[in-house]
Amino acid sequence: MARHGDRAAAQQDEASALRSALAELERSVLESPGSVALEVRRSAFGGEVPPELTDLVEKIRRHAYKITDPDIVRLRACGYSEDQLFEITIAAAVGAGASRLGAGMSALRGSA
Repeated sequence: MARHGDRAAAQQDEASALRSALAELERSVLESPGSVALEVRRSAFGGEVPPELTDLVEKIRRHAYKITDPDIVRLRACGYSEDQLFEITIAAAVGAGASRLGAGMSALRGSA
């Protein structure tokens, strides 16, 4: 019986460490200084983005493999730098990952 308790405690510790790491990642992406406005990063993370970014962010969220060079060229022509597009990409990817993790954890709690 003690082994089960030890295992459960270890799993709780791992879950706590994961939550802490994810929170730190989100803070870094959403609050650190960068090339693009914080509001744009926050919207890419999980909100409505400026119209010219909609296609890119939706592709990142749903099927990133469909992003092509013309997508980037179009946004560069709109005035976005490579650094800004990188930050937007990271924010959208981390937001999509956090959303999926949350959905998975909710499903696990619901099936327990």
